[in-house]
Amino acid sequence: MDIKWNALGEVAAVAFAVGVAIVVIFAVGILAWSSRSPEGAHHGRGESTTLATVGAGLCFLACAVIVGYGIYLIVPQFH
Repeated sequence: MDIKWNALGEVAAVAFAVGVAIVVIFAVGILAWSSRSPEGAHHGRGESTTLATVGAGLCFLACAVIVGYGIYLIVPQFH
């Protein structure tokens, strides 16, 4: 039995990078979602709530797409 260490390292690096990326994207989505609240407007924030809502939605959509693609790669019936 021969282990391809290079391929194992590549898979581990990509899994780590995607794991960190999805956590960061989700955290940015939570931050954008929290800044759109009416309470945030009373603290001197002049940002548009529409822009924050769209940004949060795009972050959450990106997370869903990444998770869906990962499931697509894992489940062989989807190919």
